[in-house]
Amino acid sequence: MIKRDLTDAIKKDLDSKIVVLAGPRQSGKTTLSKDLFAEAQYFNFDSAEDRAHLAKGEWNRQKQLLIFDELHKMKRWKAWIKGIYDKEGTRPRLLVTGSARLTQFKKTGDSLAGRHFNYRLHPFDLKELSLKKSIEQEEAFSTLLEVGGFPEPFLRGQKSYYNRWRASHLDLILRQDLLDMEVVRDLKSIEILISLLAERVGTAVSNASLATQLQKDPKTIAHWLELLEDLFVIFRVTPFHKNMARAIRKEPKFYFYDIAQVRGEPAVRYENLVAASLLKEMQRLHDVEGVRGNLHYLRTKDGREIDFLVYFEDHPASLIEAKWGENDLSPNFKNFENHFKNANRIQLVANLKQERSTSEGHRFAKASRWLSELKLV
Repeated sequence: MIKRDLTDAIKKDLDSKIVVLAGPRQSGKTTLSKDLFAEAQYFNFDSAEDRAHLAKGEWNRQKQLLIFDELHKMKRWKAWIKGIYDKEGTRPRLLVTGSARLTQFKKTGDSLAGRHFNYRLHPFDLKELSLKKSIEQEEAFSTLLEVGGFPEPFLRGQKSYYNRWRASHLDLILRQDLLDMEVVRDLKSIEILISLLAERVGTAVSNASLATQLQKDPKTIAHWLELLEDLFVIFRVTPFHKNMARAIRKEPKFYFYDIAQVRGEPAVRYENLVAASLLKEMQRLHDVEGVRGNLHYLRTKDGREIDFLVYFEDHPASLIEAKWGENDLSPNFKNFENHFKNANRIQLVANLKQERSTSEGHRFAKASRWLSELKLV
């Protein structure tokens, strides 16, 4: 058993708030939830029997915790659980989990204001795996690149098992979760879109280009990309600009929550691993400590790039270049460091012979160690 890094914070908040835990399907939400307290009662809204009990308000009120899985599929679910909270409080404690991003909070008004805290659970990363002392850093690093960080295939550690798991995992997302969100008549094209994105990790993606390949309208592609984000299949990293409206119009990069789904050289999967690790830590800081930040990349007009900019509140924290085996300092730092003088400058290398720093303040860090000890603030 690997203890999840959100466990203690969630358990503490459940004493006074409804906790909403979202994250990719099979990332471990149910396992985490059931391990919080010895006496918990679990309801899955996909179960007809469980739906009937929920409709009647029938559950064991002597339990320490009630878990409502996939509750966002219930009409007016926020008003429903708000009514329970307002009438009965948090005894039993109330935990809502879901495998889709609960965007309703922002789009339709937050009727749970003051009553809930949100958390996002990611697959395993090196920092979380470092809590398990029996797993070596380099072993964990290699396994993540080979089979990704979702608990089931990671703990098996076999590529053949991962390949079979991936097929069923994606099938569930597209043919159950996606269709629960809205009617989609062209699942085959969405599958092709995912395949195209898996080949373009680390490169800026144009909706118009994807639309041409799939023979669809760019607005349709944009909508499908948003759906895949809502279902925790992909996440986007946008180019940084102080004028955020301009940044939104520029081409983003897309990365996968399932690292092993990325196609191409190991260096590309490694960049995805770095992106996923940074996003996970930034979201943990937000959900647990209330620290707001954004993950971007930097690019000049002539195409020179820095892979990642970690930006908190109103100040840049770190410029990070992810390199597979390059020991020479990336020349691209020079294009940006005058604009981010107080930011850390880190060349994160997968196969680094020796960690070191330069007199100008650039740091060469070994990826497996740095990510295992990841600290952004």
